[in-house]
Amino acid sequence: MASKLHEKYKNEVVQALMKELGLKNYYQVPKLEKITLNMGLGEAVSDSKVIEGGVYTLSTITGQKPVVTRSKKAISNFKLRAGIPIGVKVTVRGERMYEFLERLIVAALPRVRDFRGVSGKGFDGYGNYTLGIKEQLIFPEIDYDKIYKVMGMNISIGTTARNDVEGKALLRLLGMPFRN
Repeated sequence: MASKLHEKYKNEVVQALMKELGLKNYYQVPKLEKITLNMGLGEAVSDSKVIEGGVYTLSTITGQKPVVTRSKKAISNFKLRAGIPIGVKVTVRGERMYEFLERLIVAALPRVRDFRGVSGKGFDGYGNYTLGIKEQLIFPEIDYDKIYKVMGMNISIGTTARNDVEGKALLRLLGMPFRN
């Protein structure tokens, strides 16, 4: 079953983008490719429970099991050895991607304190957008009693857009609340 956001994309957003961007072919219309969630957990060097909390958070939010990222080389100033777990990440595609984005826009972002919209400056020049979240508690799925520590995360939205104008138009029409 398709999510409401995916149906909205197919029925409304494609037509609006073709009109707005002056595209003649349906296949030229930018679309979502993937969403990557990443939690850098530097505290995991001294406390291994932090990684378990990150895995719980990302698996609860996305419905997929995240990958534990490990350090590539040793850095003595950070008490870091090669191969130590220092983060977790997960990439969602397809229907789960649309479901996650819908929950992010409708349920999670409005729960941020003093929320006035997300910055429009998080684009990379190729139509992909990245935003940072300071605490995982904005997602309603997270049980406050089960988290070990309040942690933030980066959310990167990958699109097939050729530039930032197309990427911003796509996300704006999908409902992303930009403030500028």
